[in-house]
Amino acid sequence: MTAVARYFRMAVKTTSSIWILLICVLFTSACGGEKAVDTRIRVIIDADANNEVDDQHAIAYTLFNGDVFDLAGITVNRTRNGGDILKHCEEAERVVTLCGLQSQVNVYKGADGNFKEIASHVNDAHFDGEEAVNFIIEQAHANDDRQLVLIPVGKLTNIALALKKDPSIAAKVRIVWLGSNMPVNPGEYNFDNDTASVNYVLESDVIFEVSVVRNSEHSGTEAVKVSTKEMQANMPGKGPQISTAIEGRSGGTFTNFGDYAVDLFEKTKNEHRSLFDVCAVALVKNPGWAERVEMSAPTWVNDAWKAQPENERKIIIWENYDKQGIIADFFNTMENYVLVK
Repeated sequence: MTAVARYFRMAVKTTSSIWILLICVLFTSACGGEKAVDTRIRVIIDADANNEVDDQHAIAYTLFNGDVFDLAGITVNRTRNGGDILKHCEEAERVVTLCGLQSQVNVYKGADGNFKEIASHVNDAHFDGEEAVNFIIEQAHANDDRQLVLIPVGKLTNIALALKKDPSIAAKVRIVWLGSNMPVNPGEYNFDNDTASVNYVLESDVIFEVSVVRNSEHSGTEAVKVSTKEMQANMPGKGPQISTAIEGRSGGTFTNFGDYAVDLFEKTKNEHRSLFDVCAVALVKNPGWAERVEMSAPTWVNDAWKAQPENERKIIIWENYDKQGIIADFFNTMENYVLVK
């Protein structure tokens, strides 16, 4: 083959390669080569994880709904039960590990104290709860078109502190809180642990929705109960199996969340327990599982709720939960889990 022939052949091959590359680029563009839109809901779970038994189930329910939720992380706080803040971190990390996600989902240490004690220090170099508060602010400002949904299922301290430190995040987040007997009756554990944080959020210009507890009433999350027998029948072995067993908070060793869930219920020695915190996560997943009521934001003063019908600041109350729908979905999720990524 002459030099001229070889040159001509190489030129033809090069030209052909360029045309093939160009056709591939055009085909990719025509077929929607841009990154697919993520329709999952961006969330942060904020929990007093070591308090009772509902926090653990709310965390696992979120971790097992990976086709619905894009979990940025888990923040924790301390309420009066469950030990110090490290105990709450340990319990949240235990659940994450039992769900096989310890290398993917981080737990951030939040407030040990209350809003009044900490609020004046949020601009200090260091303050109580800084890890969780700074993480919430960072995620609110993340380069993502999706709204960040904060789901606090304990006291509101971390959320209120984040709003105090950076009020601009109010326009970027939606808060769905599990707490209070609002708008009439006083009391309720999450609310009582930091009433000042509740008033601060009520007075902030942020989307605020309340998954009410309504102790001893049928209209709140307190009514969404499961029995220990139901847990024993439905939960053993559920979730991914981890290779190394870990110790539960009350002893025993476990290799999956389902077995740990049964143990948590059995240790309460109660026939039924409410799945309070699961309800807040459930209504973010499916608002059809509760009734939505818009109202003027009340305020807490002199140990009582004070209605403010003239208040232009509106909040949402979620009540009258579909108990059967939520419980059925909870057990179905445990059986057919999709892990968050």
